[in-house]
Amino acid sequence: MEKGEGGDRDGSLEAEQQEPNSDETYLTTHHLAAPPSGLSEDEFDELKDFVAEFHIYKLSSGRCSSLLGQRIQAPPEVVWSVVRQFDKPQSYKHFIKSCTVSEGFTLEIGCTREVNVISGLPADTSTERLDIHDDERRVIGFSIIGGEHRLRNYRSVTSVHQLERDGQIWSVVLESYAVDVPPGNTEEDTRLFADTVVKLNLQKLASVTGEMNRGDRDKASDQSQ
Repeated sequence: MEKGEGGDRDGSLEAEQQEPNSDETYLTTHHLAAPPSGLSEDEFDELKDFVAEFHIYKLSSGRCSSLLGQRIQAPPEVVWSVVRQFDKPQSYKHFIKSCTVSEGFTLEIGCTREVNVISGLPADTSTERLDIHDDERRVIGFSIIGGEHRLRNYRSVTSVHQLERDGQIWSVVLESYAVDVPPGNTEEDTRLFADTVVKLNLQKLASVTGEMNRGDRDKASDQSQ
């Protein structure tokens, strides 16, 4: 498989999600305790194995983590076609003004992007590295490695999943992160800020891909007439 394409990852997903060793560390097994807001218990029960595989982090003191979910009325291949574009995060991330990559950019593990953030946020720029990219399983992950922002040592994993009942197919996107708690802030403050950003991004992703799916259906209907 090509590097950065389906199935290629820089080591195991578990290794990518674990933080440096510490005398006191813990696993974020609380991500398995209850469904993220907006998802039903039944939906979450189907996804728990994926949460355990992709969205559990090993944290040390001074860090926090969260898991969020979004139901999307579009098939997973449509949703993934947007999420997988590491070089175009502004296609669904609200607060990104622009994104640049190096000349001759190739989507592969270790590639980076330079993100400019819109005014009004406690951030200006962000340098981000692709850590995980698996087209087959529809999983992507990145780390923030530089820039002017408050999300220190931020790592994120996003996975896209198909659910089906009574002949209806829809997608659920899970996104988790781990980040340092800034000096002078509490874990609750940090999660509130990061959760708000992620939730708004996931809501926009649902809007963008839902519209794409409706457009595809309308086009197919026109062609059949």
